[in-house]
Amino acid sequence: MTRTIHPSRSPLTGALRIPGDKSISHRAFLLAALADGDSRIAGALTAGDVEATIGCLRSLGIDLSLDGSAATVHGRGLEGLRPAERPLDCFRSGTTLRLLAGILAGRSFHSVLTGDTQLRRRPMRRVVEPLRRMSADIADTDGHAPLAIRGRRLRGIDYALPVASAQVKSALLLAGLTADGATIVRQPGPARDHTERLLAAMGARIETDGLLVAVHPTQSLTPLRLQVPGDLSSATFPLVAASLLPDSDLVLSGVGVNPTRTGLFDVLIEMGADIQRTNERVETGEPLADLHVRGAALRATTISGQTVVRMIDEFPVLAVAATQASGKTVVRDAAELRVKESDRIEAVAAELRAVGANVEARADGFAIEGPTQLHGGRVSSHGDHRLAMALTVAGLIADGPVVIEDAECAADSYPGFFEELRALGVDND
Repeated sequence: MTRTIHPSRSPLTGALRIPGDKSISHRAFLLAALADGDSRIAGALTAGDVEATIGCLRSLGIDLSLDGSAATVHGRGLEGLRPAERPLDCFRSGTTLRLLAGILAGRSFHSVLTGDTQLRRRPMRRVVEPLRRMSADIADTDGHAPLAIRGRRLRGIDYALPVASAQVKSALLLAGLTADGATIVRQPGPARDHTERLLAAMGARIETDGLLVAVHPTQSLTPLRLQVPGDLSSATFPLVAASLLPDSDLVLSGVGVNPTRTGLFDVLIEMGADIQRTNERVETGEPLADLHVRGAALRATTISGQTVVRMIDEFPVLAVAATQASGKTVVRDAAELRVKESDRIEAVAAELRAVGANVEARADGFAIEGPTQLHGGRVSSHGDHRLAMALTVAGLIADGPVVIEDAECAADSYPGFFEELRALGVDND
């Protein structure tokens, strides 16, 4: 389905409540299923990618009830999952597949994890190989899904991640909950730490020392009482749009500001964005704040190193911001973008060039000259929810309508995205 975004003729003003954090929602549901007793999860994202996690858990025998964004999960304990009657369909969700691989590797039954064509193109050896070192019996398909897992007793390992990855780290920590001995993960750089925070809240023995994380086997997990914060990755789209539209004055309430996730926030401030944090607090171990953003002129910057990991999901919308920044914005050390929901380096470059941006794709990132007046045109999301929303922001600052093919995939992480923009005065149909 296509969506036409018309240029914004007015600033973005008012307030938005961002949907629940996708990364935390995935992990909360998975861990609640392993807890002894009922977990209550409020504010969860229960659409798009997280639906894949919910569906897989139900296939594994978990009783889970939903009431809007509130959920009750009847945990069956660490050994309580049941064999699924058919392959577990993770649809487009790499988080679902990789984290479930860690959980199911140590169960006492056989499982198959699969997904749609897009997910089956994504690399899985990065999680399969370290799980095999833990004695997991996993057959992949030329390094991709489907994964056939014959559950068995695992042993803890000391493993150095070649690339910082929250999904691989989480899979190993989840596998380590019932392994023989401690499981130690050494990270080359910071990656989001939601799994560790949730495990600590549930009574697991988690140790952290800089970039080292260790989990010890446990007998049980305490049920969760969790308020999921708003998703900072989703918040970045209205955040950037308001920054680029003069005289905007927008408040995004209850957004998670976990320091492993705030790379784009920090980069935008460096570029001259007018963003303030207010009402800062901590809930269930996760830091939250309200974000107040006003329109501002941006300047170019260079992004590399550890900052890349802290904003790996935000580069499509960063690229849109860079088209309006004065100077050349350069992104390095971001080759991981090539194996996301799409090849985000090539896809972002191609689609932004289609509406007039000056973008050079590079092996590990891109370079963007700005400011450039974008024009209307027809673009594709490539089935990538974050690219769909980034192109929507591009449409707001173009001088003519931008038609986005397969725009509805935005609901994978931000259900109601277009409707909420319409409530702020953005013309889209």
